Amino acid sequence: MRPGGPKWQRNRRLWAQEIPAKILDWIFDPASLTARLRAVCPGRFHVAVLAQRWLRPAHGEARALGMRPGRYGLVRQVYLCCGDRTLVFARTVIPPGTLSGKERKLASLKTRPLGALLFAEPSLRRVQVSVERLVPGDALYATASRAIQNKPKVIWGRRSLFAIKRKELMVSEYFLPDIPPCKP
Repeated sequence: MRPGGPKWQRNRRLWAQEIPAKILDWIFDPASLTARLRAVCPGRFHVAVLAQRWLRPAHGEARALGMRPGRYGLVRQVYLCCGDRTLVFARTVIPPGTLSGKERKLASLKTRPLGALLFAEPSLRRVQVSVERLVPGDALYATASRAIQNKPKVIWGRRSLFAIKRKELMVSEYFLPDIPPCKP
């Protein structure tokens, strides 16, 4: 595993020359990933839940969310699929304080896509988006690539910090080799 975990970059121009064209549009698309995947996969889109439990987030995740060291958050890991093709690995970290009031429903999504709930919320703001690449040896690479037969050398992703009524959560999405080109 790389020391300190993956490094996120906020500069689009820094990565634009390295990221494959078909993934670049997905990474920098400000709209709902769920809605876009449903558009390219009509009637076959589904969520496969790998795990959802209370864990200590990675150091960088906790820091970005303003969580004190050692605190637990609700961590959900899923694959977003089109029929039998796995398109995206997603990891969500939700601090305990975010799961109050109306947002409690975020803890009981089961196989419902998180994006459908988030983007239906009028107060939703994407506070920050950063780009990352996973390579073999990174902590999340093994989980992200578990469903891929021919493992890629690099898996590109984005990490978005969202706020709903000033309550934050983090969603990391990694675009796998079967992802089709993003259609506007």
